[in-house]
Amino acid sequence: MRKIALSLAILATTLIPVLCTATELNNRTWVSNIGVDPPGNTQCSVTAPCLTFAGAISETNTGGEINCLTPGGFGGVNITKSITIDCYGVLAGVVPNSGANGFIINAPGGTVTLRYLVIDGIAGGTNGIDITNAAAVTLTDLTIFNFSGKGIYDQRATAGGMGVINAYITGNGGAGIVIAGAAGTNAQITNVVSAGNTYGVAVASGNGVNVTNSFMEVNSVAGVEADGGASGVLVDGTSVSGNGTGVAAHGPVTLNNSTITGNTTVGISGSMATSFGNNRILNTNNGTTPTLIGLQ
Repeated sequence: MRKIALSLAILATTLIPVLCTATELNNRTWVSNIGVDPPGNTQCSVTAPCLTFAGAISETNTGGEINCLTPGGFGGVNITKSITIDCYGVLAGVVPNSGANGFIINAPGGTVTLRYLVIDGIAGGTNGIDITNAAAVTLTDLTIFNFSGKGIYDQRATAGGMGVINAYITGNGGAGIVIAGAAGTNAQITNVVSAGNTYGVAVASGNGVNVTNSFMEVNSVAGVEADGGASGVLVDGTSVSGNGTGVAAHGPVTLNNSTITGNTTVGISGSMATSFGNNRILNTNNGTTPTLIGLQ
């Protein structure tokens, strides 16, 4: 009996350090403009929120979610795991320092969602969202503006998918949206205004994009550009107006029920535009006439 009691005592002694040193992360964390970051706060709970996204993400499980309690700027963050950041109901986002990006997504194999955020480069930020690795990225209800570089820059090393939905991307020194990841990267762009950038959306070789019910307007170089070797761009129910070139079809671009008008240099350039014949094209120089294709 004494031996059993002694064994239990030894076991309890060995477990105590483990129990005391283990760190349990949370499935949901919170930020507030009066919060406190780790190491002073390892909860990031609704009653004890963190101050920044970077502080909260360190206390959030892979696949978890960060929410915002108050309006505020919560600092840029390097996202290295599956996570959702959702600030529905409050005016919240990031204003990165000069030369920094708003969000860096480097989460190999991960799924990242950003929702209801204002991402402002007014302090000299480089890119609003810079994607270097992820399996799937969903960007919804975002405002991205004032960056010296791109609004959204998808340059991931491994092909993946992306959705950009209900976004306003304007006044950036580079393109509003660039899809330039590994061959096979695809994006769905829906209900997006990309205006006052160099390009509305630019698609690199090997990538494919659907632009649906959107506005690509007043971009200095082109509203929509497909590089040679792009796997295909569909422009569907979209207004492409007031740009330098409306559609630069150096790679395959299909036009459906869209308006291309008032573009100052040329409506359509390149030789790889096709059309269902139901578009409205009116520019001083309409440029290339798209090849008509029929419904299959």
